[in-house]
Amino acid sequence: MLIVIVLLSTVLLRVGIVATVVYLMLPRGSACPRCAVETATIRHPLLRRLFPLLEHRWCLECGWNGPVRRGARPQSRVIKRTARS
Repeated sequence: MLIVIVLLSTVLLRVGIVATVVYLMLPRGSACPRCAVETATIRHPLLRRLFPLLEHRWCLECGWNGPVRRGARPQSRVIKRTARS
């Protein structure tokens, strides 16, 4: 029984390491990795629930599509009153 537990734990450790490396290799943010143009989000309700840290994106310029890591949402630009005058 101990051998089964050790083998199962090594398999789970390998899966965890591979999942972490693949996640870190994915591009981050909303820019296309090929042409650096803003990409559009493709929404998959099921995949969004299964993998909440990933987004599926599509570039309208070069046609690239694929998963990316969710980046921080861009904050709205605040214009100060002194800057307008």
